[in-house]
Amino acid sequence: MAHRVTATLDDDTFERLKYWADKKELSVNEYLRDAVNQAIRFENKDYDLPELEIQRLNQLVDTMVVLSQNVKSLEDITVSGFDSLLSLTRGDNYLLEEEDGDI
Repeated sequence: MAHRVTATLDDDTFERLKYWADKKELSVNEYLRDAVNQAIRFENKDYDLPELEIQRLNQLVDTMVVLSQNVKSLEDITVSGFDSLLSLTRGDNYLLEEEDGDI
């Protein structure tokens, strides 16, 4: 079922509308229908990302992965360092042995 819509455009916008409709070999009505559908998809965020945006997004994701790996490495080094310090302070220590009286 089709509905009729009335719109008012200034001369410049109407000329651009006719130009792009002719360039795509569509009637003005078909071009407007496609334009409205595209605008609605854009508002619903249902559109393809251009290639450069995808590349930039992939670059940012890769950077986040590297940063996460670096933080994990720092965490592992810190934990193992404190484990080493704790094991040094816990175990037998020859300096703390009781003296047998003779120096």
